[in-house]
Amino acid sequence: MRQVSNRGLSMSGNTGKGRPTTNAPKPQRMKLVSPSILGLVAVTLLVGAMLGWLLLTQSPTSTPAQAGGQSQAVEIGGPFHLLNQNGQAVDESILRGRWSLVFFGYVSCPDICPATMQTIAAAESRMGADADHLQVVFVTVDPARDTAPQLKAWIEQPGFPRSVAALTGTDAQVAAAAKAYRIFFKKEEGQKDYQVAHSAAIYLMDPQGRFAAPLYYEQGPARLAHDISAAMHKG
Repeated sequence: MRQVSNRGLSMSGNTGKGRPTTNAPKPQRMKLVSPSILGLVAVTLLVGAMLGWLLLTQSPTSTPAQAGGQSQAVEIGGPFHLLNQNGQAVDESILRGRWSLVFFGYVSCPDICPATMQTIAAAESRMGADADHLQVVFVTVDPARDTAPQLKAWIEQPGFPRSVAALTGTDAQVAAAAKAYRIFFKKEEGQKDYQVAHSAAIYLMDPQGRFAAPLYYEQGPARLAHDISAAMHKG
């Protein structure tokens, strides 16, 4: 797994704030936010800020000679063992052979998750032939509710990306995958129809399964399409 510098890498919660929205499609449905949800969002923002500060403070500060010729870096990605929407066991090898957008979320997410999927689909429509070499790998952070059939029905909605592997698993398997990708998530406690606060970054992975760049749905379809195609044709 290739390592990349932490500089410029940020974590954002599921409030959609922190970057200006540019032509991003509106979510399909919205819910009123309860006081308990506001508390959960506050926790997300606090933890996200702490993680962002930690990543920045770990950015290279020494010279190559001091660091033995190598800069400090954060590693994104790693092994995972999950089930796809067809109930088939998959691992990190699913990333090999195609460019991938890895995104963590959940089916009951009222805003960021559907908006992200719609934005990616709109970006694909602008990418021409490059879109044929791209897949979306969606990993749920709510495995208790997001079974394989639930994921299958969700990703087949109109306006979602055309090539999606939606993954679920046990709590331990999902937690391990989230840890490998440095994803924060926290389930709302004490609610029947709970929500899950989670990091909202999209990770672009190259055909060797290596981290290439962090992306965000707030960039909008045009910028997202540009950045993905630019990475594909770099060098």
